[in-house]
Amino acid sequence: MKPFVALTIAGSDSGGGAGIVADLKTFEAHGVWGTTAIVAVTAQNTLGVQAFATLAPDLVRQQIESVATDIGVDAAKTGMLASADLVHGVARAVRDFAVPNLVVDPVFVSKHGDTLLADDAVGALRDELLPLAAVVTPNLPEAARLVEGDVGDRRTMEAAARELVARGARVVLVKGGHLDGDDSPDCLLAGDPSGDPVWLEGARITGRHTHGTGCVLSAATAAELARGMEPADACVAAKRFVERAIAAGVELGSGVGPVNPGWARHA
Repeated sequence: MKPFVALTIAGSDSGGGAGIVADLKTFEAHGVWGTTAIVAVTAQNTLGVQAFATLAPDLVRQQIESVATDIGVDAAKTGMLASADLVHGVARAVRDFAVPNLVVDPVFVSKHGDTLLADDAVGALRDELLPLAAVVTPNLPEAARLVEGDVGDRRTMEAAARELVARGARVVLVKGGHLDGDDSPDCLLAGDPSGDPVWLEGARITGRHTHGTGCVLSAATAAELARGMEPADACVAAKRFVERAIAAGVELGSGVGPVNPGWARHA
């Protein structure tokens, strides 16, 4: 029986906590075959990103083509895309090879504050990639950059979600992890910019193990889409999955520790 297949289009993480490495671990945890199109190679650990180098857009395209035209893709996600040229190239490849069920995780900075997307690439991501997305999963700073306004409370999270749906994304999940307080609610809006959002409530899980949260959430969403779940339901399932991954954080390094997408094996 052919397995479900998910494709991650993102950067590597030499520390194993985020990026393509975390995506593949998450796909495996969901019983989905993981494939990759590596956009950049990073040197990083729990303390930060020490260096990175991007691959040529043509090589990234060829990776997507190789997977899509032979193995097939049931769902895909993007992570670190680094530059405007890479965003353009990935968007064209997604269109040209009819990559379905795209989850866009608009990675602008690392958990440590290191810049992972050039300023001139933000508009390209918003204008070219968002309209192709089944789901977009920005945190508050990323949502603010995408809508070019302040996003810092529930009212502005709703407004940002409406604008991003109006720009073409089928479902938007604005993550509330940067809010103050004991709660970490996410704003989920599907289909209609004038519709009512659904708030995915959750208590804030304290601790230093938050490296890779966005990657794991978007990868879990893609995995559920690959398995046939509807986009809004996939977001709900992914939030619950990443909550468990944070709670099961791995004791590695002396900085921001990684979440554990393999939590189910140790539950």
